[in-house]
Amino acid sequence: MERILVVEDEPSIVTLLQYNLEKAGFSVITAADGNEGLKKAMDERPDLMILDLMLPGMDGMDICKTLRQEKVNTPILMLTARGDEFDKVLGLELGADDYLTKPFSPREVVARVKAILRRTKNFEEGNSSADKASEPVVELGQVTIYPERYEALLSGQKLELTPKEFELLLYLASNEGKVLSRTQLLDAIWNYDFVGDSRIVDVHISNLREKIEEDTRHPRYIKTIRGFGYKMERP
Repeated sequence: MERILVVEDEPSIVTLLQYNLEKAGFSVITAADGNEGLKKAMDERPDLMILDLMLPGMDGMDICKTLRQEKVNTPILMLTARGDEFDKVLGLELGADDYLTKPFSPREVVARVKAILRRTKNFEEGNSSADKASEPVVELGQVTIYPERYEALLSGQKLELTPKEFELLLYLASNEGKVLSRTQLLDAIWNYDFVGDSRIVDVHISNLREKIEEDTRHPRYIKTIRGFGYKMERP
């Protein structure tokens, strides 16, 4: 049974989340403040963490940042009462996997949790796959992508990518030379509409460039098409 850690200081929301997650077949651990939440995340190593942004003690951003610095890759679904785009983008920059603004539908939370766990499972299974014969390969210059095992190489060296970074790289490479708008990328990679959140794409593009470009100020692979979006091409 997959375990979900809910870090939330509002008892009514904790009760709502716990009831619906357990009904969906998950085991639920809870924490009511940031310090307790960080400790349980480090000690319990849950399969996924639902993390409120505003918490007593350490806030959600600091927890997320600390976990990623400690190489704890537990998927994080961030919750907030604010719809501020900057908070949303910053949360993703610090390592959150997804974001929901209160009030939210319990059904949507469960759907997001299942989607994140499914992506994470595919990513881990792909990376551990030993069957490399006759698998499809996408190649652009020194970038080699193996879609079935969720693995990408640069000049023969494995790239350390998050599941979302991998999916974005694969989609760009599979559409070599095509100019793709931010809206197209949001729809293709995130699978639902982040209205007004096109900076989420920019953040992930920036992260990808840091990992595959020799000079991020003059990218050779992922080009910005000013006023529209991005395209990926061979150097």
